[in-house]
Amino acid sequence: MRIGLVGKPNVGKSTTFAALTETSVDIANYPFTTIEANVGVTYISTNSSCACKELRTKIEKSGREPPSNISRGGSICEPRTGACNNFSRLVPITLVDVAGLVPGAHKGRGRGNQFLSDLASCDALIQVVDASGGTDIEGNPIGSGGSSPEEEYHFLIEELAAWIDGIISNGWGKAIRKIQSEGESGLTNFLYEQLTGIGATQSDIALAIDSFRRENPDAPAIHVWGERERRSLSAMLRSQIFPLYIAANKSDLAAEETYLSLKNEVIDSGGLFVPCSADSELALRRASKAGAIFYKPGTLEFELNSEINLNEAQKNGLSELAERLQRLGGTGLNQLLTEIVYQRLERIVAYPVQDETHWVDGEGRVLPDALLVPCGTTAKGLAYAVHSDLGDGFIRASDARSGRIVGAEHELEDGAIIKIHAKS
Repeated sequence: MRIGLVGKPNVGKSTTFAALTETSVDIANYPFTTIEANVGVTYISTNSSCACKELRTKIEKSGREPPSNISRGGSICEPRTGACNNFSRLVPITLVDVAGLVPGAHKGRGRGNQFLSDLASCDALIQVVDASGGTDIEGNPIGSGGSSPEEEYHFLIEELAAWIDGIISNGWGKAIRKIQSEGESGLTNFLYEQLTGIGATQSDIALAIDSFRRENPDAPAIHVWGERERRSLSAMLRSQIFPLYIAANKSDLAAEETYLSLKNEVIDSGGLFVPCSADSELALRRASKAGAIFYKPGTLEFELNSEINLNEAQKNGLSELAERLQRLGGTGLNQLLTEIVYQRLERIVAYPVQDETHWVDGEGRVLPDALLVPCGTTAKGLAYAVHSDLGDGFIRASDARSGRIVGAEHELEDGAIIKIHAKS
């Protein structure tokens, strides 16, 4: 899964990226600090306890002694990626920090189409906005009185819609011919051909056309559409292909009134808006990495490490962070990611294994993989998620909990533990 961080320059995208991935990137108080997209991995907890908790109970009930992992709070799985402590399993998500977009990006201004193209491979987009209003629309810091969060939000929507409109307009003559010969299905087919490369599905296109019809009941016949109708459809397509989830960054520096209008607009339209403080999350993770505190991302508090001697400046800084966490209700970043993945994108977790009796892979590792897959994924779909060869050679699958044989079209539940049988 790939999630893109987008927005105008100098709003904290790179700080958000650095905090979530715990990697070093250029962070500076000027536009276009990021030139090429940064790519890294972050982790979120599964919605429910790791399956290794169930396995541990199963082993103990059989009279056997489970592996001793006191330092991990009883977890006995062996994650290939991520970690598991106290049966809280962390699963990986790829983050893409796209360089800042400025007005006119769809025409090539700034880094233009290169950056817009980086978005095409993402499953979701988080727009990081400057909730404090301390930068202008091009990302230049000017103190108070910069661009409003609403202005940032609408600018990006318009840029994405204009980019899609540019793709459509390049072949509009072909679309007209298809419509004249195939009727409205010709439009659907044309749009799918043009937009499949940026992640559009048949469902996205159908829903966008339906929305266009509802909002433009008096629109003329498609073959005589002008620029206005095409641009309106592009806006509907943008909404379906690239819904934006809003991280109102620097909310610790702003009164709620600064971003309340945008918050209400986004929530009223069914969107997701979360006040965030990337600086706070980055400071907490760095302090945790240095051993000064014990902090679990997403929680509202942390614990000082009594074995570390802190100077007064460090104590004051951590005290301020503790107060900020309580005031904001957390830094917002982990909450935002979790809601996007599990609620908006409707992902579930599945555990593929090679031995359905002991829940291990071919090398004897316990539950090494926890994969995020779309709700409704079938047993054969999971096989393809593991490896295309496994999907191509799929014969059947086994539910490791029940031992029951399931077919290719069996839909998986969250937390499913599945053994795939395939031709070698």
